[in-house]
Amino acid sequence: MWCVAPGKRAPDMVGRANQSLKRGGGTAKSRRVRRIGLLGGSFNPAHDGHRHISLAAIRRLGLDEVWWLVSPQNPLKPVEGMSRFEARFSSAKRVARHPRIRVTGFERDMGLQYTADTLEAIRVRHPDCRFVWLMGADNLGGFHRWERWERIAAAMPIAVFARPGYDLRALAGVAAQRFKHVRLPECRSRTLVKQKPPAWVFLAIRRHPESATRIRQVRSGRKTG
Repeated sequence: MWCVAPGKRAPDMVGRANQSLKRGGGTAKSRRVRRIGLLGGSFNPAHDGHRHISLAAIRRLGLDEVWWLVSPQNPLKPVEGMSRFEARFSSAKRVARHPRIRVTGFERDMGLQYTADTLEAIRVRHPDCRFVWLMGADNLGGFHRWERWERIAAAMPIAVFARPGYDLRALAGVAAQRFKHVRLPECRSRTLVKQKPPAWVFLAIRRHPESATRIRQVRSGRKTG
């Protein structure tokens, strides 16, 4: 996807995608549709928990790649304590370290703020791909507070990953209950990418203990309990 070096603009990924489809004389229709997971966030900073979820998504959902969408500024998070975009982007590049995880500044380069707009823009620019939105159980718990959250659920299937201390509350929350009728059993997770949204699955993967909040607290010298 858009692997952008800090301080540089994203290249024309539509042109790049079209060129890759043309290699070997093939056409978009003759090639297998790519399956892509999208993991958005502040990455303030990125950590091994992000990588853990991404690799689990590749395995459990049968994805070709996971694209990290580093947000210029999460509307639900305060500006205070938010590192500069370039620093967060660099931390994501350092942590990703996998050929099937790609780090992008798409939202910054497109001037986008809300996930609903981001997903619409990505789908328009990549009609040759099937997408799944990835989120941790902590985000599912507050999903109903996102801008146009029901439109996000209608845009593409969603995979929710277990997070320490959040799972039960998230599964009993507003969003999970609103869409409980379209929740897939975990055993069918590899079919999620083919489902017509809204559709989602909860994956009880091994819980990774790391969090960006804890890292910031350690760096600032505060106790984490």
